Amino acid sequence: MASSSMSSRSSGSSWTAKQNKAFEEALAVYDKDTPDRWYNVARAVGGKTVEEVKRHYEILVDDIKSIDSDKVPFPNYKTTGASGRSNMSDQEKRMMNLKLR
Repeated sequence: MASSSMSSRSSGSSWTAKQNKAFEEALAVYDKDTPDRWYNVARAVGGKTVEEVKRHYEILVDDIKSIDSDKVPFPNYKTTGASGRSNMSDQEKRMMNLKLR
Protein backbone atom coordinates (compact mmCIF):
# COMPACT_ATOMS: atom_id res chain seq x y z
CA MET A 1 0.00 0.00 0.00
CA ALA A 2 2.91 2.31 0.41
CA SER A 3 2.99 4.63 -2.49
CA SER A 4 5.98 5.81 -4.43
CA SER A 5 5.20 9.34 -3.24
CA MET A 6 5.79 8.10 0.29
CA SER A 7 9.36 7.09 -0.37
CA SER A 8 10.20 10.33 -2.11
CA ARG A 9 8.73 12.49 0.66
CA SER A 10 10.13 10.46 3.51
CA SER A 11 12.63 12.97 4.93
CA GLY A 12 15.37 12.02 2.51
CA SER A 13 15.37 8.31 3.26
CA SER A 14 14.33 5.89 0.55
CA TRP A 15 12.28 2.80 1.24
CA THR A 16 12.60 -0.44 -0.69
CA ALA A 17 9.57 -2.50 -1.65
CA LYS A 18 10.69 -5.08 0.90
CA GLN A 19 10.86 -2.44 3.66
CA ASN A 20 7.43 -1.09 2.70
CA LYS A 21 5.97 -4.60 2.88
CA ALA A 22 7.62 -5.20 6.27
CA PHE A 23 6.28 -1.83 7.43
CA GLU A 24 2.73 -2.72 6.43
CA GLU A 25 2.97 -6.14 8.08
CA ALA A 26 4.43 -4.65 11.26
CA LEU A 27 1.59 -2.13 11.47
CA ALA A 28 -0.85 -5.04 11.40
CA VAL A 29 1.02 -6.77 14.23
CA TYR A 30 1.84 -3.76 16.42
CA ASP A 31 -1.32 -1.71 16.80
CA LYS A 32 -1.63 1.70 18.47
CA ASP A 33 -1.96 0.12 21.92
CA THR A 34 1.27 -1.89 21.68
CA PRO A 35 3.96 -0.68 24.08
CA ASP A 36 7.06 0.50 22.18
CA ARG A 37 5.09 0.25 18.94
CA TRP A 38 7.45 2.36 16.82
CA TYR A 39 10.56 0.64 18.15
CA ASN A 40 9.03 -2.73 17.23
CA VAL A 41 7.97 -1.51 13.78
CA ALA A 42 11.44 -0.08 13.10
CA ARG A 43 13.04 -3.35 14.21
CA ALA A 44 10.70 -5.34 11.93
CA VAL A 45 11.46 -3.09 8.95
CA GLY A 46 15.21 -3.07 9.44
CA GLY A 47 17.57 -0.26 8.53
CA LYS A 48 15.18 2.47 9.70
CA THR A 49 15.10 4.53 12.88
CA VAL A 50 12.05 5.02 15.05
CA GLU A 51 11.76 8.59 13.74
CA GLU A 52 11.90 7.44 10.10
CA VAL A 53 9.18 4.88 10.76
CA LYS A 54 6.97 7.45 12.50
CA ARG A 55 7.42 9.88 9.60
CA HIS A 56 6.62 7.14 7.09
CA TYR A 57 3.41 6.43 9.01
CA GLU A 58 2.44 10.14 9.04
CA ILE A 59 2.91 10.26 5.27
CA LEU A 60 0.79 7.13 4.86
CA VAL A 61 -2.00 8.70 6.93
CA ASP A 62 -1.80 11.90 4.86
CA ASP A 63 -1.97 9.88 1.63
CA ILE A 64 -5.05 8.00 2.87
CA LYS A 65 -6.76 11.25 3.88
CA SER A 66 -6.08 12.68 0.40
CA ILE A 67 -7.54 9.60 -1.26
CA ASP A 68 -10.59 9.54 1.02
CA SER A 69 -11.31 13.22 0.40
CA ASP A 70 -11.18 12.71 -3.38
CA LYS A 71 -8.05 14.85 -3.79
CA VAL A 72 -6.43 12.03 -5.75
CA PRO A 73 -8.16 11.56 -9.12
CA PHE A 74 -9.04 8.20 -10.57
CA PRO A 75 -6.44 7.03 -13.08
CA ASN A 76 -7.65 7.09 -16.68
CA TYR A 77 -7.59 3.37 -17.41
CA LYS A 78 -8.22 2.19 -20.93
CA THR A 79 -11.20 -0.08 -21.19
CA THR A 80 -10.86 -3.47 -22.79
CA GLY A 81 -13.45 -5.86 -24.05
CA ALA A 82 -14.79 -7.55 -27.12
CA SER A 83 -16.57 -4.49 -28.47
CA GLY A 84 -14.79 -1.86 -26.40
CA ARG A 85 -18.19 -0.30 -25.67
CA SER A 86 -20.35 -0.39 -22.60
CA ASN A 87 -23.30 1.42 -21.09
CA MET A 88 -21.32 1.99 -17.87
CA SER A 89 -18.93 4.89 -17.54
CA ASP A 90 -15.29 4.22 -16.69
CA GLN A 91 -15.84 5.60 -13.21
CA GLU A 92 -18.82 3.30 -12.64
CA LYS A 93 -16.72 0.31 -13.72
CA ARG A 94 -13.93 1.30 -11.32
CA MET A 95 -16.41 1.71 -8.48
CA MET A 96 -17.83 -1.75 -9.22
CA ASN A 97 -14.31 -3.20 -8.96
CA LEU A 98 -13.75 -1.45 -5.62
CA LYS A 99 -16.79 -2.94 -3.91
CA LEU A 100 -16.01 -5.71 -1.47
CA ARG A 101 -17.52 -9.01 -2.36
